[in-house]
Amino acid sequence: MTGAGGRRRWTMDAKARVVEATLEPGAPVSVVARRHGLAPQQVLAWRRESRQRSEEAGPQFVPVVEMPSTHQRRRQQAAPMAPIELEIGSVRVRIGDGATASIVSAVIRVLKAIS
Repeated sequence: MTGAGGRRRWTMDAKARVVEATLEPGAPVSVVARRHGLAPQQVLAWRRESRQRSEEAGPQFVPVVEMPSTHQRRRQQAAPMAPIELEIGSVRVRIGDGATASIVSAVIRVLKAIS
């Protein structure tokens, strides 16, 4: 603390670290402020100042991170399918897990036709 009023001087880096801590998921501003011996209003003011500085600086470029689509995530999470084994009459056919519904129905039609 410096000065007659006992005010602390915070460097821009120190302020940035405190503001960054409030941006973590599940980190309430009041908890972060208390951890650093600050009032929540002070931390909120620093966040506002930080936002204003970034808006004044103009658009910033950030690296692009490609996320898998919802469909890709579902396919990755789904358990692999067992191959399909069809037996009609004396004919037995195995269809792999990558087969589409149209292929499966075409195979069934052919098996029915020849039996």
